[in-house]
Amino acid sequence: MFDETRFYLSELLELSRNNKKPVSFVWDELVAVYREFKFSPTVFDMVLKIYAKKGLIKNALYVFDNMPKWGLVPKLGSCNSLLNSLVKKGEFFTAFTVYDEMIKMGFNPDIYTCTIMVNAYCKDGKVDKAEFFVEEIEKMGLELSIATYHSLINGYVEMKDLKGVERVLRRMDEKGISRNVVTFTLLIKSYCRLCKMEEAEKVFREMKEVDKQAYGVLIDGFCQMGKMDDALRIRDQMLRSGFKMNLFICNSLINGYCKAGKISNAEQIVRSMISWNLKPDSYSYHTLLDGYCREGLMQNAFNLCDEMIQNGIDPTVVTYNTLLKGLCREGAVADALHLWNLMLKRGVVPNAVGYGTLLNAFLNMGEFEKALVLWKHILARGHTKSRILLSTVLKGFCKMGKMVEAELLFNKMEELGCSPDGVTYRTLSDGYCKAGEIEKALKTKDTMELQNIPASIENFNSLISGLIKAGKFSKVKDLLSEMNDRELTPNVVTYGALITGWFKEGLPEKAFKAYFEMRDTGLNPNVIIVSSIISGLYKLGRTDDANMLLQKILDVKLYPDLRHIYIFSNSKTRLPDVQKIADSLDGSATKSVVPNNVLYNIAVAGLCKLGKIDDARDVINYYSQKGFTPDEFTYCTLVHGISLVGKVNEAFNLRDEMLIKDLVPNIAVYNALINGLCKSGNTERALRLFNKLHSKGLSPNVITYNTLIDGYYKIGKTSEAVQLLKRMTEEEILPS
Repeated sequence: MFDETRFYLSELLELSRNNKKPVSFVWDELVAVYREFKFSPTVFDMVLKIYAKKGLIKNALYVFDNMPKWGLVPKLGSCNSLLNSLVKKGEFFTAFTVYDEMIKMGFNPDIYTCTIMVNAYCKDGKVDKAEFFVEEIEKMGLELSIATYHSLINGYVEMKDLKGVERVLRRMDEKGISRNVVTFTLLIKSYCRLCKMEEAEKVFREMKEVDKQAYGVLIDGFCQMGKMDDALRIRDQMLRSGFKMNLFICNSLINGYCKAGKISNAEQIVRSMISWNLKPDSYSYHTLLDGYCREGLMQNAFNLCDEMIQNGIDPTVVTYNTLLKGLCREGAVADALHLWNLMLKRGVVPNAVGYGTLLNAFLNMGEFEKALVLWKHILARGHTKSRILLSTVLKGFCKMGKMVEAELLFNKMEELGCSPDGVTYRTLSDGYCKAGEIEKALKTKDTMELQNIPASIENFNSLISGLIKAGKFSKVKDLLSEMNDRELTPNVVTYGALITGWFKEGLPEKAFKAYFEMRDTGLNPNVIIVSSIISGLYKLGRTDDANMLLQKILDVKLYPDLRHIYIFSNSKTRLPDVQKIADSLDGSATKSVVPNNVLYNIAVAGLCKLGKIDDARDVINYYSQKGFTPDEFTYCTLVHGISLVGKVNEAFNLRDEMLIKDLVPNIAVYNALINGLCKSGNTERALRLFNKLHSKGLSPNVITYNTLIDGYYKIGKTSEAVQLLKRMTEEEILPS
């Protein structure tokens, strides 16, 4: 009477769990009765299987461990249920241990065992071991099912390893296993993961039989790429084929629209779900919520939370984390802290993501003390094993140039139970590079190698930038050779660093060579590279060349009143390589160079350097219509330019305009004002401004002192100049 037995055992186990009995309770009671009555040992196997199916892993493992002590052997099906439950719970190490025990007991795995174990290896990121396991099982003569091969394929899909996928497909062909709709769907998924949408759709078109999963995977792939028109095209084709919209496709579309910043379209999908007899789930709401937060629509986000609650979906830690990120992104840290306290009051336990968001906000604001206090709270709450948090703190230390603290934390990671990974090593190395400690950065790369953590292209880019900043150009060549040996292809960032570096060294020929090499590899320049070239040309006095490139990028033709600014004196004197660069900026390349504040500021700086202040103002006015917002650099450039042409009072008016716009003038602005005053012979006013610097929270630098000393010396006040030199050395500023 097996069915009746299972029913009563299930009731007994549920009763035991509800009464919070210890793991051994049911086992001990059954053993006590078994000693006296010797009932069928099948009962123990049934207990194991029921525990496993209910997901009560600790109880199931207790039974599995104790059965052999009584000479009882579980059935293979029950062991498979235990393995499956362990894999579902992510307990991979335990699953491997249980499997080893099964083999010791003399079990021969069946196709279900093999599929579960392959799934376990793949989910644990050990896909190579999964393939080796399949090979060993095949040698034993066991014919594996297509489901096992599908698990292996999916493992390689998740690893974005197309070669692995193709290898398993060849193995299936050799075994005479025909590909079915699931096989093709997994292949489509593989291409989608690698952003190879043309290949994905080609496989889709070749399928004789297409189901809703195949449609869903292809639509999701297009959504992930932001190709919403293609996603809708496949969606419409699916509807014409008789399939209906489902929750997965709706969520994919919501996610795609939110990623593309088309929030209204995402809202429309959510509203349309009712007409499709679908109900938005937690993922639907959280995706739209994240979309609102990314766009800074915080009121919409909070309204959506209210709607979510009304529809029976309670806010979770994910909800609060999303809102916290949104508020911090908007700079509303006080509101974020209020929400944090509200979350705690409501009994929602913060996780590493929430702590990391607040920590990151404090570090970005330069609130170092607050960040340290929060870090102590995090350590007290036992979140020391979270790589997210440790990486956030490490990144914060590096960003603030506190490399001593960064080193201490990095060295303590092992002690905290969280070994450094590639990301943490790269963060530390990047910190050293930016702090000018290039030798330490190179040593960090060597340590990575010893830990079998290969340096990435980002790592090499950071090191190249660091070497260029330190002026160690000879070592750059060695790094490029090492990249070539490792088959790491230089990307736009690599070439950008090289071009900037060569211009810094005053070697435009090498910069041009790097640019053309980049174009030959099929890479388009970005705004940083173009800005570096134009800025470098201005510094070399190649004004016409710089203006020609600016005209090409900034669409001067759209503004007839600006054309006079970019008239070139003599095309014969231009550098041939610059003309080639201008010619290379065709449609596709120009699209990849989206003008930003940096490029507009370079245009302004170039004109100011030539003393064309009115033209610089015209450029600012015209490009403000295209989204250019004058910043500290813009004003500093204008102040410097106006001061040089002797319009000092106008320069001070610009300083006042900065303050009205909540832009804080830096030492460069005041250096320009002091320089203007000195050039106009008003050294006394320059000195008064110099003496006010400390009250403005600024410290004079070597340029400030040089400007004043030069001003006094030129009007014959040598003793005052000497006094300033003495004061300069007292403040430990090295004279140039």
